[in-house]
Amino acid sequence: MSEPIIQSYSRRALIGSGLGLAGAALLPAPAFALGNGERRFIAINVNTRERCDALFARGGRLVANGCAELDHFFRDWRNGQSIAIDRNLLTLLCDVRDTLGAGSRPFELISGYRSPATNAARHAQSAGVAKGSMHIKGKAADIRITGVPLTRLAAVGHARQGGGVGFYPQDGFVHLDTGRVRNWQG
Repeated sequence: MSEPIIQSYSRRALIGSGLGLAGAALLPAPAFALGNGERRFIAINVNTRERCDALFARGGRLVANGCAELDHFFRDWRNGQSIAIDRNLLTLLCDVRDTLGAGSRPFELISGYRSPATNAARHAQSAGVAKGSMHIKGKAADIRITGVPLTRLAAVGHARQGGGVGFYPQDGFVHLDTGRVRNWQG
């Protein structure tokens, strides 16, 4: 049985429909391209020990059940709440993994979605947790990949210019998000 497909609308399609290079330069940065192949997110949630190997895009289109699986996987493990995870975040993470040459090595997910209540509690405990965290919006992940130095993971994340990159060597992870481009060390 084939998996249901959700249509993906990208900036690339709009640009290809007739906008010239000059006009394209005036537009905001495009969403990450899904590509024509398959996009698969492979990870282990370090808090729940769950494993995930979800196909979320094929042929430039999102795969509905793969996206639903990832929404659940990225849920707030403290209370079970979930939202739709930003598909650009998933693509960014896969692009970073591919750039690193990490192949099918799984991400270790430390934190994905955080409910507003969880984030408020974490913010009250630590000034390092942003009040308006991108985690609340499903646009951030705290990750690592076994065998990949955190410095290299952070550098590749920053080079992608896909959003925020937080480097947390003491805590053993890198934060990637699809907000505005910025970087910091925690």
